[in-house]
Amino acid sequence: MASSATRLHALLMLLQRQPSQKVAGLAEALGVSVRTLHRYLATLEEMGVPIYTERGPHGGVSLVQGYRLPPMIFTPEEAVAVFLGTSVVGQMWGELYREPAQGAMVKLDNVLPTHQRDEVAWARRSLIATGMHRADPVELSPRLETLRSGARSLRSVRMTYQGGTDPAETDRLVDPYALIFRSGWWYLVGFCHLRQAMRTFRVDRIRNLALTENAFVHLKDFGLQHYLDSAFADQPVVRARLRFVPEAAHMAAQNLWGLESVETLPDGSVEIVLGAPDMVWLASMALSFASWVTVLDPPELRNMVRDWARAVVALYPDTTSSSRMPQ
Repeated sequence: MASSATRLHALLMLLQRQPSQKVAGLAEALGVSVRTLHRYLATLEEMGVPIYTERGPHGGVSLVQGYRLPPMIFTPEEAVAVFLGTSVVGQMWGELYREPAQGAMVKLDNVLPTHQRDEVAWARRSLIATGMHRADPVELSPRLETLRSGARSLRSVRMTYQGGTDPAETDRLVDPYALIFRSGWWYLVGFCHLRQAMRTFRVDRIRNLALTENAFVHLKDFGLQHYLDSAFADQPVVRARLRFVPEAAHMAAQNLWGLESVETLPDGSVEIVLGAPDMVWLASMALSFASWVTVLDPPELRNMVRDWARAVVALYPDTTSSSRMPQ
């Protein structure tokens, strides 16, 4: 069954193809009543479509001569989807696209009919996306702007990069192909001249970034989606087995990224297996749950958590006894 938005679009196409059409003929073509057809015409006028009616045997409904701009015809759900997408773009890209996203929303608001503006206003209050970034978006904005410019103009960038496992920084000349947002991090995909191969770089680990005048062309037959599928699949993964006490069992499946399996034990505790890019992330996560979580495997992670815990205790010596006044 055709929706109202579909019929509105079909009505506009009919009016663009032929002027001075009878209301009864338009209603029959759309499969609606004459009364419904008049309501559709009123909706188009409310959206800013210039419609006029001529009376008489040779008259009918027409668009103003020369009008050919397609209208924005949305269902309330479609209008909300456009708003949500624009909001996410503004948040993901920070200052780079925040102002254009706001401008797009203002323009959309100007052409939407009242009931759709009401739906978008409700979405502004009730459907919120936040906390998407795992790095400071304000700090990343200049880097994203430089990388976007390089990818758009096909110019190489020079940068200093520090990998996640190697503390040594390396100077790179990179042809920026694409920017990818994944799991809260921004990544640059590009051809690294140092390694003479395609590489993926986390943008927050890029330093001393500068756009060069070196022009480049994309590698022949390079497919971004195919590269991403293989690149992220080949990333190293450290797996850990943890046990949550019964009081915290509900947190196991609700708060952990990279969760692979969950097993509830007879005493109400929960054992989980999860994968992470490195041991440091796993140790930080385990310590964040304090005594609610015990690391079972691997031994290296158990040792790291134990050593970190001891170091934390050393920072906070117990001064209760020494602070007591003598009797």
